[in-house]
Formats: sequence, structure tokens, C-alpha cells
Amino acid sequence: MESLHYLVQLNPVMVSAVILIIAYIFIAWEKISKVTVALLGAGITLFLGLLGPSKDMPNYFVNYIDFSVIFLLVSMMIIVHISARSGIFKWLANEILKFTKGKPKLVLFALAVFTAVASAFLDNVTTVILVMPITFAVCKKLDINPVIFLITEILCSNIGGTSTLIGDPPNIIIGSAAGFSFMDFINELTAIVLIIMLVTIGIMIFLFRKDLKSTQEKMDEVAKIDNSRSVRSKPLAIRSALVLGFVIIGFVTHDITHIPTYLMAMLGAALLLIFEKPQKVLVNVEWNTIFFFIGLFIIIGGLEASGGIDLMAKWLLDVAKGSQTTMSLIILWASGILSGIIDNIPYTATMAPMLAKIQAIEGSRYTHPLWWCLSLGACLGGNMTLIGAAANVIVCETAQKHGCKISFAEYLKYGVSITFISLILSTIYIWIRYLR
Repeated sequence: MESLHYLVQLNPVMVSAVILIIAYIFIAWEKISKVTVALLGAGITLFLGLLGPSKDMPNYFVNYIDFSVIFLLVSMMIIVHISARSGIFKWLANEILKFTKGKPKLVLFALAVFTAVASAFLDNVTTVILVMPITFAVCKKLDINPVIFLITEILCSNIGGTSTLIGDPPNIIIGSAAGFSFMDFINELTAIVLIIMLVTIGIMIFLFRKDLKSTQEKMDEVAKIDNSRSVRSKPLAIRSALVLGFVIIGFVTHDITHIPTYLMAMLGAALLLIFEKPQKVLVNVEWNTIFFFIGLFIIIGGLEASGGIDLMAKWLLDVAKGSQTTMSLIILWASGILSGIIDNIPYTATMAPMLAKIQAIEGSRYTHPLWWCLSLGACLGGNMTLIGAAANVIVCETAQKHGCKISFAEYLKYGVSITFISLILSTIYIWIRYLR
């Protein structure tokens, strides 16, 4: 054992980098669950002593787990699960559909916008799970292929999630690492996300314009949807709406109150749990995702403790030759392309400490646009392929159960185009806002 640890300590950077790369390969391969890969990698990292425990600090690895991210994720999962059970989101979606009068193009626009906005405040997976049953029901009434709507909803879920701190896990990681508040994300990203969303919906409506047709009789059916039974429990719906409002107000006023976002989310979750049986709610928390994060933090902590993150940061600075513009473009486009191929969560978890190290070297003014490049690239890149984000996979699998197959190649036609357009628009935005 001692000889093994001695060999590891001779080149800890190489060993920790190999563990991370192998974990990336298995996560992308998807034959073994991501949480298993992450926890196995974390176990090997600790076993080899890459986080350097001592007698005084035997649990030193805990310092590398970002508990503000963990608590925010768990708390929001609890809030969203309880709120969704009330039926409040289904009621809201149906009310929006009734407003469209059943006109197919307006219906597509309404469901796309609803998906994008909901994804900004709920997680992407929850949003698509909520909107899919409504989509299948409406498409059946209008006699339109639901694949058109499902692909648009996938794209908009990832785009909408880009705009806020809680909309997509990469943003939660970035917010914690950079110290950005909820309003920082709103102020910096809302404008470009709104532009990308409208452009995306416009392109999808134009491409499918010949298929977005129905009879007046069928449109009237959608316009007269019975929404009286959507809300399953009015008391629960009222509690959920009040708590969600309380939490969001807490996020928005962070710069005034200085109450951390994870603490506001924890308070909101606790308030809703007062009226629930915790054991029935907690089983619905995505613990696989939580332990996936914990495992990743430990693996990347091994690379950071060994000095690997420092080397990566210095290498990237050498490649960019100190140019903020070059660095911004590298991070934006590399993040966008790589996040379409591999999971954007481990990618962001690796990049965040590296940007923090660059910030320590070059200062916050230099790295400020780099954080937003990472956010835009990592979140928008999830649209590139069917495996680019969890929401994509869930929509694809659910569609297949309903007899609507979305092939990898079919989705790729739209995913690559929209991702490329999104990154071009993001490049223009970053240049105008920060670099010129």
C-alpha cells in the first residue's frame, strides 16, 4: 500500500488526469450509469491519496465538494416535485393553449415559449416531463406529427435553462464558483437567450410550415380544452405558488439581502415539507444526480489538489497568448461543441476551477466574459445531439413509447444547425457586450 501511494505521489497530476479522462470516456459511453462511474472514480481518487488526507484533517476531501450546489439542487427538486403534483403547471400550460385558439403555428410557439420559460425556473427534465403529455394530447386533436413539437421543445428547454442560475446544472456550478447571483445571470444572459429562443422558434415554424396545418373543427377542440380538473389540489397549488414566489423573490433580492440562493431554496423546500410526508417526497429526489455531482467534485478535487488545474489554466493562457478575445472564443466554441458530445455537467465541473485559477492570475475583469462564455457554450451545446442533455434523452425515450421515433440522425439535422446559429449569436453578443 505504501509503495503504491509512493508511486502515485511521484506524478499525482498524471494519475488524477487519467482518472478524470477514463471517467469522461465511460460517462460518454453510457453503458455504465454515470453515478456509478463518478463514485468509482471518487473512490479510486481517495484510495490513492490524491486529496492528501492527514491525521489532523482525515476528511480533507469534503472541502472539494461544493455543498451550496448540492443543497440548491436537492431543495429545488423537492419544491418542483411538490409543485408539479398540484397540477398548477398543467393548468397554466392549458390556459396558454386555449389562448392560441388552436392555430397550429401559435400552438407550437406557445408550447415552445412555455417550455423555455419553465426551464428557466424548473430543471429541464421536469419541464419536458410536464409538457410532453400536453403535447401528445394537443397533437392528437390537431392531427399533427408530435415530433415537430417535441424537437422544438427539446431545443427550447436547453435554451431557456441557459438564462438563470437554477435553469441548468452547469449554471449552478458556474454561479457557485464565480460567486454570481441569480440576478447576475438574468442581467447578463436574458437578452441573448431571448434572441436565440425567438430565432430558434422562428426557424422551426418556417421549416415545418407545411405540416403545421389543421381543420377549423380540430382547432376548436384545442381552444375549448377542459381545464377545470388540471389542478388536483387547490390548497397544495396555493401553497406551491406562494412558496415558489417566495423563493424566486429571495433569488432576485439576493444583492440586497445577501441571503445565499441555496438557503432560500432550502427554506422554501422546508416550508412545503411541513404539509407533506418527507419520506414520500424525498424518494422522488434525483439522488443519482446528487451523488453524480459529489463523485465528480471529488475526482476533479484530486486534479486540483495535485496541481493539474493550475497546469491547464497556464496552458490555456499560453494558447490564447493573454488575449481576452481569443480566450473567450476558445471557451465559448469548445464548450458548445464538447457539450454536444459529452455530458455538460462534468465538463463544466472541470472548467469552473480552471477559470477560477485564471481569475486568480489575470483578475476578475479579464475572466468576467469567460464565465458567460462557459455558461452559453455548455448549456446551448446540449442542443447539438440527442445525448447532449438529459432532457433530450427523456423526450426521445418517451416519444418512442408513444410510437413517435426521433432518430439520432433526424434530430442531428436540427440540433447541429440550431447550436451553430446559437453560438454565432452568442459570439456576436459577447463581442458587443464585453470585448469591443
